[in-house]
Amino acid sequence: MQFVDKALARRFEACEEMPQVGYARAFQKMRPQIGAEEQEICGGHMVFAGLGSPIGRATGVGFDRALTEDDLDRIERFYSAHDAPAQVDLCPLHDPAVFEMCRNRGYAIAELNNVLYRRLDVSEEFPAPAPGVTIRRGRTEEARELGAIVENAFFPDGPPEPFRDLLTPLYRMEGAITFAACIDGKAVACGAGLVITEHRIFAICGAGTSTEYRGRGLQTALLHARLAAAASAGCEYAVVVTQGGTTSQRNCERLGFRVAYSKVTVIKNSEAPK
Repeated sequence: MQFVDKALARRFEACEEMPQVGYARAFQKMRPQIGAEEQEICGGHMVFAGLGSPIGRATGVGFDRALTEDDLDRIERFYSAHDAPAQVDLCPLHDPAVFEMCRNRGYAIAELNNVLYRRLDVSEEFPAPAPGVTIRRGRTEEARELGAIVENAFFPDGPPEPFRDLLTPLYRMEGAITFAACIDGKAVACGAGLVITEHRIFAICGAGTSTEYRGRGLQTALLHARLAAAASAGCEYAVVVTQGGTTSQRNCERLGFRVAYSKVTVIKNSEAPK
């Protein structure tokens, strides 16, 4: 098992950093009214992709050098300019002083997740999908259709506005790898991911299955297809971020993923002192 040091954690954090950067750039063209923006800071990026959006944090910061008070000032100014609370991703590989600095400024935990990873090997062979199941590449023109499968899987009564049509930009990003699982010619499940060439990381995301087709091993087959494609694209690791103790984490561990570390997203209390 690979020892996860600060340098490797930096690469793993690109799993969430670079897709967010891609979204901000896509939204600048597709949804200019949002005011999306991304800026480099302290070795990572800070991203704003709309109020209430699940996308938009400072990620990948504080690995190449320590995150300082000046950096945090800049992060807070960036989000304040968008009338949004500052949010920063932190993990156990960050310096303890960073956690103390955030605590003193009134940051609190907004989210806690596990980062899981799996080494890739281009020679690895995966089992074929179940009889009657066809796994094929997703097409850009069906991004909205496949994205709706994910939306309905997580929001049966309809997604909140910030989550609506959220996957469409991903299908258009450079390095995107997307697959659809079909039964009787109908796409009933999908899975996506992004090749991050600089770090040789494959970020796994955007998976969902129509309710009536669950329990047929479709997500396992889709993950196998994505892992093989990512290895062929030159990625060394596949990385996925999940909530602890979930079905998603259990399924990933069954396929050889291991927890690298837990990470927190901390958010600034608007009433806290600067």
